Amino acid sequence: MKKGDKLFVRIDYKNSELETTSKDFQDHAEYLKSVAAERYFIGGGFANSNGGMIIFKAKDLDEAKMIAKKDPIIERGLYRVELHEWDLLILSENKEKNNEM
Repeated sequence: MKKGDKLFVRIDYKNSELETTSKDFQDHAEYLKSVAAERYFIGGGFANSNGGMIIFKAKDLDEAKMIAKKDPIIERGLYRVELHEWDLLILSENKEKNNEM
């Protein structure tokens, strides 16, 4: 990662009208792992609400939208997605002590 990289922030919100299954989340996790294998990627679920956030690298907004739309939980309407283009301005140095916080 370096300053100037084009990153995208994806925020997922649970559709409370539909039930999700363990298979839905398994398909979601497998899809995200395949995306993460190809690019910078970090993500997880919110501990205090139904939803999650993913930060990932894409060449442009069109590619980022395609990545989001192909996620099984989005395709199935289980979650709705909000996508933001994010310019990386500050990047901390990798310090061994970061894990001690």
